Amino acid sequence: MEIAVVGTPEFVIGFRLAGVRKTYEVGEKELVPTIQKVLEDKTVGILVIHANHLAKLPPALAEVLDESVEPTVISIGGKGESSNIREKIKQAVGVDLWK
Repeated sequence: MEIAVVGTPEFVIGFRLAGVRKTYEVGEKELVPTIQKVLEDKTVGILVIHANHLAKLPPALAEVLDESVEPTVISIGGKGESSNIREKIKQAVGVDLWK
């Protein structure tokens, strides 16, 4: 399974430097088609997206991402939502690993 990162060039560059191969630089027009493309890619196990981009998605697609287990969707950045990664791991594994 691979990690995919979707976001602005500034957001994805750090992931690219860390060795993540599936990085997608997008503007607002390319955001939805790129997310759909990543969701169809069966080799992707984790999708990382900036919280600001997640907030700009249509409600139906945002709900699909929120309920997605494979790929597990992790939003980074933005305000608050510090428990997001914890909730996603709990959703994917079925157990709260922090307890």
